[in-house]
Amino acid sequence: MEKQIRCMPTFLYAFIMSFMLLCSTFLISPLAETAQANATVSAFNQDDTLQGSPDVRSSQLQPPNEPVSFLASKKDRDRIQVVPGGQSIGVQLHTKGVLVVGHHLVTGDEESLSPGEDASIQVGDMIIEMDGQTIEKMDDVKPIVEEAGKNNQTISVNIRRNNKEIQTELKPKMDDENKYQIGLYIRDSAAGIGTMSFYEPQSKKYGALGHVITDVDTQKPVETYEGSIIRSSITSIAKGNNGIPGEKKARFSVEEKQLGTVSKNSPYGIFGTLDEPIKNGIADEPMDIAYPDEVEKGPAKILTVLEDEEVEEFDIEIVSAVDQDKPDTKGMVIKITDEKLLDVTGGVVQGMSGSPIIQNDKIIGAVTHVFVNDPTSGYGVHIEWMLEDAEAFPLETQLKAS
Repeated sequence: MEKQIRCMPTFLYAFIMSFMLLCSTFLISPLAETAQANATVSAFNQDDTLQGSPDVRSSQLQPPNEPVSFLASKKDRDRIQVVPGGQSIGVQLHTKGVLVVGHHLVTGDEESLSPGEDASIQVGDMIIEMDGQTIEKMDDVKPIVEEAGKNNQTISVNIRRNNKEIQTELKPKMDDENKYQIGLYIRDSAAGIGTMSFYEPQSKKYGALGHVITDVDTQKPVETYEGSIIRSSITSIAKGNNGIPGEKKARFSVEEKQLGTVSKNSPYGIFGTLDEPIKNGIADEPMDIAYPDEVEKGPAKILTVLEDEEVEEFDIEIVSAVDQDKPDTKGMVIKITDEKLLDVTGGVVQGMSGSPIIQNDKIIGAVTHVFVNDPTSGYGVHIEWMLEDAEAFPLETQLKAS
């Protein structure tokens, strides 16, 4: 009998939610812990449900109709090499505009209302322009709202919703503290913890996490215009049990020198350029990648951090793998077999997202999800799809086979 397997992205994640009750800002965490500078970061919670058992059938992992990869030809391949990661990293993202994450009523002398909601601005909308001025951060919003309020004027607002630009108008309302508000909760940045997957030493392009970062409130991918990664230190681990995924907890300082930039947040991870090479102390030399058809059932290893910043190697098993010729986020099912890792974590935990998977001295992919009903098991993404998004190699290398 088939049983339902719930799986969860393993990116350790908590927003620095610069919520704004127009126009005073304060920090709120979506979970028990608040992700401030030098504060313990807790894991985010997003369900992704799959029908079936951990021994997933190939039909369940068929990729969607997406363009065929130019790297995947079996006839004439370059032996691409990258350096494996495993390091714990802090991630800071800045959104393209300001993200609407909620509505609130503005209480004044008369009726209570939300100007933003009345203007049909929805949760998940991105405010990109107000009265002809480009909006890049929350500080851009306050002076426009105050000026319009004082002059008893409406504000022309351009928002982006589902890749379409929409224009609307709203009129600020004065609250009972004589402040003009628009009745929207907004944010312009996010921060969390993940794991480095690989980097290419010549271009210094890297890939991490293995899956997209989504907003905790809207459940939509975070649209970023810039970001950075920094070092992070694992402080503790909550062990996973059936039905309750475990998680790493970590510290990092937003004031610390960045390791690199973040230029893309895609279904296959975050990508950017390192400022300088980084080392894991275990496998610091370039290593061949394995294409999807080269991944085998059987023993493999992952690199990840359990304490402080020390990268360690742990045994796993590839339970099943799909020879994908199109990009898909779930390319293999893995099972933790290492006694130490099982003893400390109970299996795959949130925060392992991006941990590189190595088999036969080749990087084959990265850890992405944990099965909530069986924390010893989880998903991995093929390294090829991460490399395409990293754009780490010249176009002629990618097109050679075609």
